[in-house]
Amino acid sequence: MDFDLSDDHRLLRSTVRDFAEQEIAPVAEELDRTKAFPYDIVRRLGELNLMGIPFPEEVGGAGADTLAYAIAVEELARIDSSVAITLCAHTSLGTQPIYLFGSEEQKRDWLPRLTAGERLGAFGLTEPEAGSDAGNVQTRATLDNGEWVVNGAKQFITNAGTDISGCVVITAVTGTDDRGRKEISNILVPNGTPGYEQGTPYRKMGWNASDTRPLTFTDCRVPEDQLVGPRGAGFKQFLRVLDIGRIGVAAMGVGLAQGALDEAVKYSKERKAFGQPISKFQAIQGKLADVATELAAARLLTYNAAFLKDRGRDFSLTAAQAKLKTGRLAVRASEEAVQIHGGYGYIEEYPVCRFYRDAKILTIGEGTDEVQQMVIARALGA
Repeated sequence: MDFDLSDDHRLLRSTVRDFAEQEIAPVAEELDRTKAFPYDIVRRLGELNLMGIPFPEEVGGAGADTLAYAIAVEELARIDSSVAITLCAHTSLGTQPIYLFGSEEQKRDWLPRLTAGERLGAFGLTEPEAGSDAGNVQTRATLDNGEWVVNGAKQFITNAGTDISGCVVITAVTGTDDRGRKEISNILVPNGTPGYEQGTPYRKMGWNASDTRPLTFTDCRVPEDQLVGPRGAGFKQFLRVLDIGRIGVAAMGVGLAQGALDEAVKYSKERKAFGQPISKFQAIQGKLADVATELAAARLLTYNAAFLKDRGRDFSLTAAQAKLKTGRLAVRASEEAVQIHGGYGYIEEYPVCRFYRDAKILTIGEGTDEVQQMVIARALGA
C-alpha cells in the first residue's frame, strides 16, 4: 500500500495551491463581503484546465483521475469555499450527469464548453418538498407533440443564475411505472429557455461568492431528445451522481479544515500573552494537535474514496463516511480556529471568521449528516 502521491498529483497540488494563494486569497474577503461571483477566477480555472479535471481529454477535460480532482478541490477550499463549491457543483453535479448518461449529441453540444469553463453546469434536484427525501419530486414533465412541458420549482441550486450558466439537468416526474410509483427522469434545460426562470439569489450564512438561488419552470418546453439517459432512470442516476459528489464535498471539508488549522497555527505563534506566544500554552497546543490528528485521518478517508472510484470499485460507503467525517471536522476546526483567535476571530477581516460561516453547510449540502449515517448503516446491513 503506497500512501505517497504520484509526481503528477504533487505537481497539481503545487499548481493549485500557488494559484489559490496568489490569485484567490487577495480577493476572497472582498468577494465574500460584496457577494460578488468570481468570474475572473472561474475564467482562470478554465484556462488552467481545472474545470474539467476528471473528464477525458477527448471531451475537453484534463484526463485526470478522481484523486486529482479531490486534491484540487482541497487546495481551493483551503483558501476559499465559494470558489471551491463553484468548481465542485459544476463538475460533480452539473457536468457529470451529461458525461455519464447523456446522448452523444448532448455530450457533443455541452461537454467541450463545460469542461473548458466557458459555461457552468447546474443540477436541479432539491425542491421545497424534496430535500433529504429526494424521491419526493413534485416537478412534472409531460410529453406534448415531441416536447417535454416542465412545471415545478427547485431550490438551493448552485451555478444556475450566473452570466455564464449554460444549462441545468433537473429531475422531474414523467409518469408512473408498472406498480404505480413515480417515474423520475432527468431532463436537460438550457438557460434562456422560455418558461425557465432563475430567482433572486439567497441571502446565505456563507458561500457568499457562489451563486445559489431557486428555479421555477412554468410551461417550459424542451425537445423530447433533451431527456438525459433512459426515461424512468432518474432516481438511480441522481443517487450515483450524489455518490460521486460526496467525494468532492469531502475534499472541501478537508481543505477548509486545513485552512482553519493553518490560520490558527500562524496566529498562535504571533499572538503573545503572559510574556510568550500563546502557541506555548498547553490549552492551545491541545486544540491544534486534536484538529491536526483528525485532519490526517479525514484526508486519508477522502483520498481512499477517490482511490476506490478510480479503480472501479464500490466507493459509496467510503464516500458517505468521508462526507460525514470531514463536514463535522470542518465545523470543529473552524470553531477552534476562531476560539484561538479570540476576539479577532469574530472580525470579518480574518479568514477564520469566513471559514466558520462557510463550514456549517458541509454538514447539510449533498446529503445531511443524518442521511450519511443512514447510508452507512444500510451498508453495514443494519
